[in-house]
Amino acid sequence: MRFIFYTHSLVSDWNHGNAHFLRGVMRALMRRGHTALALEKEGSWSRENLLADQGPAALARFHDHFPHHQSETYDDDADHEALIGDADVVVVHEWTDPALVAKLGRLRRQGGKFLLLFHDTHHRAVSAETEIAGLDLDGYDGVLAFGATLKERYLKAGWGSRVFVWHEAADTALFHPLPDEDASRNLVWIGNWGDDERSSELSEFLIEPARALGLTGTVHGVRYPPKALEALAKTRLDYRGWIANADVPLAFARHRVTVHIPRRPYVESLPGIPTIRVFEALASGIPLICAPWRDAEGLFRPGTDYLQAESGDEMRSQLRAVLLDPDLATSLVKSGYETIRARHTCEHRVDELLTIIEQIGGKQPAIAEGAVSR
Repeated sequence: MRFIFYTHSLVSDWNHGNAHFLRGVMRALMRRGHTALALEKEGSWSRENLLADQGPAALARFHDHFPHHQSETYDDDADHEALIGDADVVVVHEWTDPALVAKLGRLRRQGGKFLLLFHDTHHRAVSAETEIAGLDLDGYDGVLAFGATLKERYLKAGWGSRVFVWHEAADTALFHPLPDEDASRNLVWIGNWGDDERSSELSEFLIEPARALGLTGTVHGVRYPPKALEALAKTRLDYRGWIANADVPLAFARHRVTVHIPRRPYVESLPGIPTIRVFEALASGIPLICAPWRDAEGLFRPGTDYLQAESGDEMRSQLRAVLLDPDLATSLVKSGYETIRARHTCEHRVDELLTIIEQIGGKQPAIAEGAVSR
């Protein structure tokens, strides 16, 4: 089959985590003999920021890391009917312009032979509900939601059996243990500062524990304000800015522990949905300690695959335990890796996607009157 993915960007992962998962899904599809193409809007926010931050070499490195991945840009005058004319399945990410989301639905409704799926992987359904409440999904065959709590919003909008949970996962062709690397530093954190969605949490669960324990380590990410950089400068953690996702497994391998600090909207409004870094860290074989987060969907085994810290004091205690107890660290690595390999690889997600396609393939597109709200 021919798959086409409308995405904010495939080439750039600058503050754009969905690119991680899409790259892995496309790789898994191509391994099975399918073709996959990403379509991204010319001048996308992530791509432009990557160019400004890292220069054209960063785009060239993407093609070095992913030589078989195909991505094309489109502009405002693009003929989308021609672009998707030979597609079997079209997957439209929720960052796509609302007018284009609606247009693709009309093309499907007016006789398009492709299956049309909407893919939601963000907390905007709750954090920017007014902005996107009128999103027009007329003509879409189904919705892929990256967690059960998000699925509930589509069920309330009347999607019934056409909304499916499709969690993110690790691209294990890229994320796997690198045992020959020397883990010479203590702690690595890979994550963007964001829009003050976890500022206090980063201070409580990362900066202060690292400072109190005198941990060596590295912080990667973008959009760190001067105040955050000043706080990091009082620790032994080195701030090194953006890192290409393809380089993250090596960064994990050179450190002894990492932490997961979710953004507040996920904790408060979309419980049970981890970021993709949880999957990637466990796949890479590094011990993981999580700030408060409830695995409401039973994706992992808390306390076995990773440790939980409910406060800054507990984070200090858990970090100390992992760094001082090799048996504990080894047990976490083994268990977390087993869970990823058994349930949470991009190969698993392609299995799920193909099952979804088979399930809805013979149905007519879902057509509602007016806008379909999340």
